Amino acid sequence: MVSDALGVGEYVPAPGDAGAAAGAATTGAAAADAATAGATARETFVCLVHYHELGLKGRNRASFERQLNNNIKAALAKRPELCVLGAAPRVRRISGRELISAASYEQALLIADLIRRIPGVAKVSCACVCVREMAAIGDAACRCLQRAEPFASFKVSARRAHTDFPLNSMQINEQVGACLCEQFPEKKVQMRYPDVTVHVEVIEGNAYLYTQSFKGIGGLPAGSAGAVVSLLSAGIDSPVATWQLIRRGARVHALHFSGAPETTDVSVHLVRRIAELLQPTGGLASLAVVAFGGYQRQIALSVPERLRVVFYRRLMYAVACDYAVRVGAKALVTGESLGQVASQTLDNIRATDAVASLPVLRPLIGSDKQEIVNWAEELGTFAISTRSHDDCCTLF
Repeated sequence: MVSDALGVGEYVPAPGDAGAAAGAATTGAAAADAATAGATARETFVCLVHYHELGLKGRNRASFERQLNNNIKAALAKRPELCVLGAAPRVRRISGRELISAASYEQALLIADLIRRIPGVAKVSCACVCVREMAAIGDAACRCLQRAEPFASFKVSARRAHTDFPLNSMQINEQVGACLCEQFPEKKVQMRYPDVTVHVEVIEGNAYLYTQSFKGIGGLPAGSAGAVVSLLSAGIDSPVATWQLIRRGARVHALHFSGAPETTDVSVHLVRRIAELLQPTGGLASLAVVAFGGYQRQIALSVPERLRVVFYRRLMYAVACDYAVRVGAKALVTGESLGQVASQTLDNIRATDAVASLPVLRPLIGSDKQEIVNWAEELGTFAISTRSHDDCCTLF
């Protein structure tokens, strides 16, 4: 096959088995439960993982939640410094949330910074846990507000997940607010745009209180939408396109075409660094590299200059489709934006698509360059992609 001749070589192995990670994470479950049971004696902390789009999946919701749960466990298992009592933090689902145990507030912050980067996560909140008694909830609210210093104004926002708790949300707001006003008489209660909001969530036997949350990347859990092959270069566009598919639940097999042996291997090193940034999302399954320069030389000797890039891309698509069959992928992904360069006109896109036996997804097709640059900066790949390197598409 074509890709055999070009020498596709794996550079980044697929992430570890999520099931194995899950087993490791449950080792400390009993200890985590004991810590939660002792919430009245000392502060116990957790990360509350919120998701939105998963809640709209109807009958398929449970499978999406399991996928997210497994992805979180796999990510935590790779970070031994986040262990609780020698085991990975416990992860479990409670009333439309994922709950992750933490040994301290500082550790909860570290866990939140990791988890917010996982597709499917809308928000992560660092919360303290207490029993469902108003005295305990009031004390916990005071400690939460104290950690939020400095601030001048605050409000309370309560939510109960079940009606078995005797007070409704408004009554919880009133009682917790009165306690906070007594403890912080110099602070102002402000219902619109306060400096700090004390959130109180009464869920499944405990109360969870927090003032600090981290925005996640949203989307769907990686692995819930099948596998794709992304043509990943060291440029600005294709890493962003790859990230867009990852956050829509795809498991991505990245395929990089280097100019070797006609160029240096700088682009390969840059793509590896980009892959390292994408891997914590759990959506990057592998990275393979094709030494493409020798075949470009053959095309350059027999094809007019104005058609060379189109011929390069047609061969890339043929190789990528063959590789997709190997890894079980169902589509290709590129970073093309309509009209951005000559090879990305509608006529040239049709010419390259004609050789593909799989659908070609172009998540950036309607985006302008500045939008793509902004996304690359947010993702952290822009500084890598703007480093000088040899590009196989401009070779010859």
